[in-house]
Amino acid sequence: MAHETETLAAYVAELKFEDIPPEVLERAKVLTLDFLGSAIRARRDAESTPSLMQMLEALELDGKGESTVFGDDKTWTPAVAALLNGALGHSLDFDDTHADSSLHASAPVVPAAFAVGEMMGSSGRNVLTAIVAGYEVCCRLGNALDPTSHYARGFHPTATAGTYGAAAAAAKLFGLSQAQIVSAFGVSGSQAAGSLQFLVNGAWNKRYQVGASAMNGVIAATLARNNFVGSIESIEGRHGLLVGYSDNPHPDKAVADLGSTYETMKIGVKPYPSCRYTHAALDAIIAMRREHNLTPDQIKRVEIGLHRNGITLTGDAAKRHPTSIVGGQFSMFFTGAVALDQGRFGWDDYDRLGDAAVDALADKFDVVQDDRLEVGRKHPFGARVAITTEDGVHERLHVDPSGEPNSFPDTQAMQQKFLTLARPVLENRAEQLANAILSLERFDRVEKATRLGRQ
Repeated sequence: MAHETETLAAYVAELKFEDIPPEVLERAKVLTLDFLGSAIRARRDAESTPSLMQMLEALELDGKGESTVFGDDKTWTPAVAALLNGALGHSLDFDDTHADSSLHASAPVVPAAFAVGEMMGSSGRNVLTAIVAGYEVCCRLGNALDPTSHYARGFHPTATAGTYGAAAAAAKLFGLSQAQIVSAFGVSGSQAAGSLQFLVNGAWNKRYQVGASAMNGVIAATLARNNFVGSIESIEGRHGLLVGYSDNPHPDKAVADLGSTYETMKIGVKPYPSCRYTHAALDAIIAMRREHNLTPDQIKRVEIGLHRNGITLTGDAAKRHPTSIVGGQFSMFFTGAVALDQGRFGWDDYDRLGDAAVDALADKFDVVQDDRLEVGRKHPFGARVAITTEDGVHERLHVDPSGEPNSFPDTQAMQQKFLTLARPVLENRAEQLANAILSLERFDRVEKATRLGRQ
């Protein structure tokens, strides 16, 4: 161990806007915009949203505040805004993914940054700096935890490492010292939680626990700001994050090339609103359907090869005929069958849950572990697809799903994805918000931009 907690805390405390390469800042703005599109649409469409709002009302947590919840018509207290934006932004499963750590970086980090940025009257430049700090901390901790080991222990890295990322973003905007950030990380270690048990019944825990990580990061940094003494060595200690949450930690990955290599640039975006482990297969299925003019009646068998993490999350045979949206989001069978049936897969296609034609096609799918996706790969998101028809077997290996850094969409494409999600809720203000986020560094107060996201 090499004092990873103190090293990351010093990095956050010392990071300056001017130190961040322009391409990293541009990527952070695009990732933020992408996340907000999902949050805005989920405020209206996600089936778990009414329960969240009713809980806040019942606990009288819906009192007056000044913080924005995107797609909502009122303002909230900072902690609640972080909770709601985090949960909403993760509800469609359409938010970004950092492949090496297998976590969704924006979901905990961006809500914490905006909540505290509005609270402190921060500039757009400062908020962007905080977002990058948060991305770097959570992605690096996800790498250090080793996602395969972390998943095997039953943990959801977006909610665990994400709590530290949210605390880093909030701490940066508070202007905390290295020692105070160590304390904020210490509190984060007591709050980092996120179970994979939601996979059993398609539960809504996944959405809530990511929102909770954003809120808990804000709380941790606020405690540290007010001289609360948090534990030291929260990451590397004998009872710290890496020991408690992984059987195969790599502490060196938490700080390797810190400040020179930006994990932010390794974050990919999603073309489909489902678990990232389904995406390479969906890319292959859609391409093969088009290339070979395949129709459902021609299909005898489909075999999908995935990394073992993909099997854990999406390949269990019990997921063959999901009945809930979360179940569908984590079903290689359902998503693959829809894509094969119609040549696309989008948010509105969850209307096909329980569709007899989709279920019949899903019965022809087998999902298996493929060792070619295990050995010598930098990340586990590839897939092999073999489709058997009367004419023979068509097979394709996709090492990367689309939207990874080597195929990252241009800004216009990302803006279009945002508008497709946000326009039904914000109408004409969607374009204004998109333009504001993509020029966030020009705002002397971030609230001038975020208020455009209120319904």
